[in-house]
Amino acid sequence: MISPNNKPGKLNKPELLAPAGSMEALKLAIDCGADAIYGSGMSFGLRYNAKNFSLTDLRKAVEYAHGRQRRFYLAVNALIHESDLASLKEYLLAAGETGIDAFIISDLGAAVLAREAAPHVALHVSTQASVANSASAEAWHEIGARRIIAARELSLRELAEMKKDMPTDMELEVFVHGAQCMAVSGRCIISNYLAHRDANKGQCAHSCRWDYQLVEKKRPNEYLPVIEEDGHTSIFSPYDLNMIEHLDDLVSAGIDSFKIEGRTKGVNYISTVVSAYRAVLDGEEAKQYVEGLRAQTPRPQGTGFYYGYPQQNYRN
Repeated sequence: MISPNNKPGKLNKPELLAPAGSMEALKLAIDCGADAIYGSGMSFGLRYNAKNFSLTDLRKAVEYAHGRQRRFYLAVNALIHESDLASLKEYLLAAGETGIDAFIISDLGAAVLAREAAPHVALHVSTQASVANSASAEAWHEIGARRIIAARELSLRELAEMKKDMPTDMELEVFVHGAQCMAVSGRCIISNYLAHRDANKGQCAHSCRWDYQLVEKKRPNEYLPVIEEDGHTSIFSPYDLNMIEHLDDLVSAGIDSFKIEGRTKGVNYISTVVSAYRAVLDGEEAKQYVEGLRAQTPRPQGTGFYYGYPQQNYRN
């Protein structure tokens, strides 16, 4: 349970940041207690299959969030190619006029362009940038970033050390729940090779979750199963993240924002997960929400890299 001195209004109570792939999801997340929402526009986000927001809908989403004293962060975290630059500049300028509270950006050049196009909008550095130390955080701070979304491969000890040495006016955000990528901070190219869909441009085919079998070179027509459970295997797929029972450790590490993954998830997921984390942040015991959260995914859940090598800390 979160320490009782973390009451609403205290600076040391972390923000609860929820995903929204649609206006319906945004409204539900706010109703369930999210302090802030993150989502994508129709360009340069990493959730191609989410409904996402047109510029008109984005303005409405921001107005709805602000009307309820919530914040809205726009993900512009796709890999930026040279051919993207002209349209990116136009998009950043237009998006900056919708009232969003922050851009979530992974590309250094895109970050500079965002500061030029919309200097009034805060800059958050995406986990895709793999920031894993305070020196990197300081470099981002110098170009105007005010929040780091940490690399997912860091332990609690490493996060606490990095937070201690970061600029004092810079926040640190981490993922606490949801699906995880098997690649370093999400920068995967398996989908590119197997499905011709660029994961770093928001079109991931989730190739790591396909059902794989082993083939021996001298027996090309004999498929050997690699069974994990229930006759099914997805040997490249990591466990989902679930930190509901460890939020006090994250608070002690100085984390400023707790992020939930799931911009393509349904309303039941949004309702169940956001409500559970809100309740525990507000002082309820975590154990009463464990089973409900496990039921939201067919995959095992664990604590990622927070306490060491992931498979040492799983929960079935």
